[in-house]
Amino acid sequence: MDAAVLIPVKDFRQAKARLADVLSPEHRIRLARWTADRVVAAATPLRVFVACDDHDVAQWAQASGATVLWRPGMGLNAAVGDGIAALAAAGIEHVIVAHSDLAMPSPLPNLVMSGGIVLVPDTCNDGTNVVMVPTRVGFQPAYGSQSFHRHLAHALSLRVAVRVHRDPHLALDIDTPADLHNPLIAKVLPTWLQTNLANQL
Repeated sequence: MDAAVLIPVKDFRQAKARLADVLSPEHRIRLARWTADRVVAAATPLRVFVACDDHDVAQWAQASGATVLWRPGMGLNAAVGDGIAALAAAGIEHVIVAHSDLAMPSPLPNLVMSGGIVLVPDTCNDGTNVVMVPTRVGFQPAYGSQSFHRHLAHALSLRVAVRVHRDPHLALDIDTPADLHNPLIAKVLPTWLQTNLANQL
């Protein structure tokens, strides 16, 4: 089945702003790159496309073997929507859209379901950490607070098979200082980050 992974990645220097009280700017940049690397690895063996508007991110993506989709100033929803359209135009049938801040992502290719939509919520059933959609089904991204509920309602309206996949690993993202204390996340944090007192259990 023809499928690819699309990862929207914001400027590493602006990422993880909600961790500013517990991590230095340098550590936030390194953390953002570290999680993004793990998401790219979880995409194997599928092709990876990175939607971005920052040159450092573009260089990182190319070094990671990903194809850059340059989307300057579009914002998350527009960049993802435009990225899905670009992959459809390239003949790719299914796309897995995964956030770049997943701490321990399980293999993304396992989510592909022919002709249907798969939604992976975060641990709070608020955000949508991963979504798998047919590229030509007309799916419209609606990220932000409560995005999972919007995406679910929208997916059901498209009259295709819809599956909610609750994955204990894909549900784990790093947004707030509390996330760094999650026992599962704390076990995999890089050594250089564990020296920060905010990460001690």
